[in-house]
Amino acid sequence: MPGNNPDSLVLQSHAKINLFLHVTGKRDDGCHELETVFQFLDYRDLLRFELTGEPGIVRIDDHPYLLPQSDLIIRSAELLTSTLGLKNPAGVKVTLTKVIPPGSGMGGGSSNAATTLLALNSLWNLHLTRPELQSLAKQLGADVPVFIYGHSCWATGIGDEFERFDPEQHWYCICVPEVFASTEVVFRHPDLCRNHPPVSKLEFRQGKVCNDLEAVSRSLYPEIEEALELLNQYGQARMNGSGASVFLQCESEVIARQIRDKMPNHLHCIVARSLNDIRDY
Repeated sequence: MPGNNPDSLVLQSHAKINLFLHVTGKRDDGCHELETVFQFLDYRDLLRFELTGEPGIVRIDDHPYLLPQSDLIIRSAELLTSTLGLKNPAGVKVTLTKVIPPGSGMGGGSSNAATTLLALNSLWNLHLTRPELQSLAKQLGADVPVFIYGHSCWATGIGDEFERFDPEQHWYCICVPEVFASTEVVFRHPDLCRNHPPVSKLEFRQGKVCNDLEAVSRSLYPEIEEALELLNQYGQARMNGSGASVFLQCESEVIARQIRDKMPNHLHCIVARSLNDIRDY
């Protein structure tokens, strides 16, 4: 755990990309079976946790985004308190400096939730293991456990069964259209492919993968279609998770920045490098 002050922590909360996403089936409970590779990005929010003399969790927003008062940071703390039956745990002030756009499919909220679980586990001396925290994290959202896991992985199940996997790390140009892509709407769409055969790691390395959600999302959201078409001028772009962000693998940081600079001003674009390990806490 970084830092020596037992009363405060400053932690990075990384974004993620799904290098591909296949829907391999649908379960009796209505959830979909998935196959994907999660990789992280050196693009991240910053969270500062400080113990206070007052009870409760207070979130301080140091960013321009509008977030619900009871967001995943607050819900993570409440989950720990209720699940473990904690009586009057120490109050914590959480200052969130957010740069990962909400609703972009880059996992910012899920990453914040996981970071909060890890931080409070330390500040409250709960001594929960990562597998125990991953089990709790499932209650907060499908993508939260992978940020507890903290390493790139081949994921199956509903995206919560992990096998350590180390894909090559690359530079990416990532564009975030100004649209909220509803994961629920996409997964319920009648045209969604729900029977993609599982692929091997060799097939992944040969590029024989895709994002099964992309075709439906492109038809529903013209903004995603536009962003993909713009990036496709420079290579094979792909939608990230359930969207709305899309990404293009680039040969270097310089090339990624050159492509970003050619994008229209109305399209928010970033340059980031992928990471295989974010377990610095």
